[in-house]
Amino acid sequence: MLHYEPRLITSSRQLRSSMTDCEALIWSRIRRKQLLGVQFYRQKPIGSYIVDFYAPSVKLVVELDGSQHFDPKSLDYDARRDAFLGSQGLSVLRFNNMQVLKETRGVLETIYAYIEGAGKIPPAPLFQRGGIKGN
Repeated sequence: MLHYEPRLITSSRQLRSSMTDCEALIWSRIRRKQLLGVQFYRQKPIGSYIVDFYAPSVKLVVELDGSQHFDPKSLDYDARRDAFLGSQGLSVLRFNNMQVLKETRGVLETIYAYIEGAGKIPPAPLFQRGGIKGN
């Protein structure tokens, strides 16, 4: 079981009640074990972070990045965050909001391929930006 900071519980609950359109779209397709029977949790605290989606059985974190993630400060923060998650034995699939909105099927196929490969990172999708980071 992964540890988390208890102070994040309130923030996590607030984030679950105010999902972005992109989060709601992906959540509608992965909730209730729709992808190969894998359970996902949304806005899950892990360590001192809250991840968008987490599938513990395949040690997968799915992150959806809005435009704020592309400034240098945020890119550095995300790199540190991904490194921490990797140190916990997790892989991170990261998609930007444009991919989610315009290439929803490709995003879901990438998540599916990861799960189907039992933790093996699939080849990078043909997205214009974003991609996969793993352990």
